[in-house]
Amino acid sequence: MEASLDLVRVLLGLSDASLRVAWARDAFRTTDAAELALRLEDVAMRAEQGEGRSREALVAIVDALSAPEMASFSQRLREEAAGGPLLALDRLMRQAPKAARLHEASEGRRANKAPDKPPDYGFGRPLTLGERKSLARKHDRGLLARLLADPHPDVIRGLLANPRLTEDDLVALVARRPARPEILAEVARAPRWAHRPRVRLALVLNPATPFELAVLLASLLMRQDLRLVTESTQLSPALRAACNEHLVRRHPRKDDGDHTLQ
Repeated sequence: MEASLDLVRVLLGLSDASLRVAWARDAFRTTDAAELALRLEDVAMRAEQGEGRSREALVAIVDALSAPEMASFSQRLREEAAGGPLLALDRLMRQAPKAARLHEASEGRRANKAPDKPPDYGFGRPLTLGERKSLARKHDRGLLARLLADPHPDVIRGLLANPRLTEDDLVALVARRPARPEILAEVARAPRWAHRPRVRLALVLNPATPFELAVLLASLLMRQDLRLVTESTQLSPALRAACNEHLVRRHPRKDDGDHTLQ
């Protein structure tokens, strides 16, 4: 479809990842949902078949659709996918069925049983949210372990922009059980980190990651990572089923042992 190829060309014509995401969000808001659904169906299908440019463009599309302000538009795309039927778009945008929503709520309640007070920062008194957000911007490796344990999403959001944060730090945060869905959502919506292969896989493998975000990220996983998700008994059957659908349609590639998305 020529329109979908134009979408890919424009996205890849922008060299900066943040510009791609910003352009995609603006374009999605001003494009008829039915027309856009057809374009995204074609891009998603080409990406499943291993077409490199479509796979690269899909990264920006996933980032654009994961933003909280795109929730109502994403729902319109789901409705278009269901009415199409547009199967590749449905795999990309799938909404959690009732059983998965119950599973997610259960994980959220489990996480919320953990103390919600911030860790001891060693100052001899509890710190305000503003003080903790300020600490998250400091280049102090000694504070990172405590900051990573902070339960407030705003603190984690600031920490994600800290240049002293490492991939190992973030993998350890995302892999925690139980985990807070709102914390995992912050990581999933941070393109700088969410597309690191280990971070992305850890997000999808964490039962507390919100279903719609996990499904979006799963569309970008390599085959060997999809297999890991389908074999995990800790995840909802709906997420495992979605990953299995991706797996059976994903064409093997020469670099299939490489986690990077080409």
